[in-house]
Amino acid sequence: MGETRETKARRAVASGCELGEGPQWHAASNRLVWCDILAERLHWLASASGETGRIALDHMASLAAPLADGGMLVVGEDRLSRLDLDGGARERLMGFEADNAVTRSNDARVDRHGSLWLSSMGKAAESGAGSLYRLHRGELVCLRRGLTIPNALCFSPQGEHAHFADTARGIVYRWVLDAEGWPVGEPEPWVDFSRREGNPDGAVIDAEGAMWLALWGAGKVVRLDREGREIGAVSLPTSQPSCPAFGGEGLASLYVTTAREGMSAEQRAREPEAGDLFVADLSVAGLAEPTLRLG
Repeated sequence: MGETRETKARRAVASGCELGEGPQWHAASNRLVWCDILAERLHWLASASGETGRIALDHMASLAAPLADGGMLVVGEDRLSRLDLDGGARERLMGFEADNAVTRSNDARVDRHGSLWLSSMGKAAESGAGSLYRLHRGELVCLRRGLTIPNALCFSPQGEHAHFADTARGIVYRWVLDAEGWPVGEPEPWVDFSRREGNPDGAVIDAEGAMWLALWGAGKVVRLDREGREIGAVSLPTSQPSCPAFGGEGLASLYVTTAREGMSAEQRAREPEAGDLFVADLSVAGLAEPTLRLG
């Protein structure tokens, strides 16, 4: 399966995020969009020209997914909103755990049916405070409660499985999905990282069905085959990668957000590129992710 060697990532944007997260490729505008959750900002990169920009928000947000009818859906700490990336117009669509001051949004990704899986977690990573949801045609449904740091949301190429992790437990799960993309039965542990270096964070699936999983604390993104065996990796010059996403021409570039949250002054000095956006050119391409459908 394609990429089996270790590749070194290079810095794409010196974004300096406190907690970079949620990279998404917006095919219609040929831009990568990602969040700095704690700084309440969206960043964007036009991959062809190298032009960059950022948009200030008034709340923490963890993802900005392209919508099928234009614009993007911003997954915020207590709300889901529509945003026009160019004009900046905003519209609140619905609350998201708006009555729970303890939590904020965390990981999210659009599934093969054009629906959004999204998660919440405690702002101080309170044990069991997180939940997992699916936004399907405008209706928000809770799928699972009692998680601590739900991450690694991604989907098999044919949509028969969903993956997610509880970073605090170090376990990546696989969940069988029905023909409409709804989970069936209980999720099963798939890979256990609890005794390995790094904690499973964000993940994405490539065109060969392998998972690229960011390992927070280990400074790398590992490639796992369908049986969960490590078959490749991308190394970074900073220890806290948070989430990968494919983008660029032919979806042949793997972008990786990183963070400096929780680092001491000494560690920040040792890792001056912490919080920046990185990119690696691979010999395997990503899968085009559907745009989000609200109706």
